[in-house]
Amino acid sequence: MIKAELFVKQKKIVGFHLTGHSGMDEYGKDVLCAFVSSAAYMTANTITDVICAQAQASAADGDMYVRVSDGYADRCRDILYGFELHLLNTKEQYPKYLQVIYTEV
Repeated sequence: MIKAELFVKQKKIVGFHLTGHSGMDEYGKDVLCAFVSSAAYMTANTITDVICAQAQASAADGDMYVRVSDGYADRCRDILYGFELHLLNTKEQYPKYLQVIYTEV
C-alpha cells in the first residue's frame, strides 16, 4: 500500500511524505505507483523550481519527502491543495492500495 502523509501546520498543507508500493503490479509495471509518483514529482518540482520556495526535498527508492519552509506555505498552497485532491480522488478509486493521512507539524 502507498502511504501518503500530508503535513499540516495551522490548517495549511506544508508538505508530504510518500512511502510504500501499491502492490497492484510488480515494481516497474505498477501504473498506480507511476500515477502517484508523477503527481508527487510535479508537485515537488513546482515548489522547488517554479515557485522557488525554500523546501526540504528528497526522493530515493520509492520514498519521497517534501516540506516547505516556514513563510512559504501561502505561496505553495494551491499546488499542495491540488496534490491533496489528486490523492483523495485516487484513493476513492483504489482504497485498498492508497492511504492518505494527515499529520500536524
